[in-house]
Amino acid sequence: MRALIVTADDFGLHERVNEAVIRAHREGVLACASLMVAAPAARDAVGRARQCPSLRVGLHVVLADGLSTLGASRIPALTDENGWMRDAPLKDGLRYALLPHVRRQLAEEIRAQFDAFRATGLALDHVNTHKHLHVHPVVLSLILSIGREYSMRAMRLPSEASAPLWLKPWMALTRRRLARAGIAHNDYVVGMTQTGRLDEAAWLAALAGIDLNDRRVGEIYCHPAVAGDTPITASMRDYRHADELDALLSPRVSQALAAARARGVALGGFSDVFGAGRA
Repeated sequence: MRALIVTADDFGLHERVNEAVIRAHREGVLACASLMVAAPAARDAVGRARQCPSLRVGLHVVLADGLSTLGASRIPALTDENGWMRDAPLKDGLRYALLPHVRRQLAEEIRAQFDAFRATGLALDHVNTHKHLHVHPVVLSLILSIGREYSMRAMRLPSEASAPLWLKPWMALTRRRLARAGIAHNDYVVGMTQTGRLDEAAWLAALAGIDLNDRRVGEIYCHPAVAGDTPITASMRDYRHADELDALLSPRVSQALAAARARGVALGGFSDVFGAGRA
C-alpha cells in the first residue's frame, strides 16, 4: 500500500481552528481532523463536522496542556484546580508508571474522552494524543484497552525520520504494540519536528522527499487556524497557524498531491486508506 493521510490536530480548541479545518477540507487538501472533546470550541467543531460529512474525524486524547473532561474534583492527580491537565511529561511519565492512583485517574479520563467522542455521533476515524503521549507504555496500554470498547481501529504512529535518536526505541515499541493489537497505523509522519510552521515550502520539500515507490502509509499532520490578534494558547504563541492554513489551500501543494495520486498513492483519512473494516 502507498498512501498519504493529511490531518489537522486540535480541532475544537478555538473557533479559528475549526474554521480553518473546514475550509482546508472543502477548498484544500485536508482529509481529517483530530477532535479535542473538552476544548472550549469542541461543540462548535462537532456542529461544523456534522455539516461536512466527508471530513474524517478522530479523537485527540488530551492528557497534558489542555482542559480535562472530568475536572479537578474527579482527577486531582492530573490537573490543577481549574481542571487543566499538567504539562510535565517526564515527571508525569514516572507518576503513571509508579503510582496506582494516578493510573486509575488516567484511565477514568481516557474513558471519559472516548465517551464524549461517542456522544457526538461522529464516526471514529482514528485516535492520537496531544503531544504524542501515547508513546508512553502506560498511556498506550490504557488507550488500547479502553479504545477496543469504542471500536477504535486506527492510531497515529508519531515516527519521523528526523526525530531525535532517543525517541526511536519508543517508536519501535509503539509500532510493535500497535501491530500486536491489530490496530491500523501509519508508518511515518511528517510535521513533528516542524510543529507550528508547516508552511508551503515545508510541504513541498516534504512531498519532494517522499519516495512514491515506497509502499508505506504516511501521515502529514498540521495545526491550521485563521489569523487572529492573539495566540490561541500561550504554548502556541510561536505557531504560524495562518501559514499552515495557506499551505493546505496552496495550488502548488494540491498539484503535488494530485501528481502523487496519479502515481497510485491513495489519499484520504485512516478509514479511507485502511478500509472501514480496519479503521
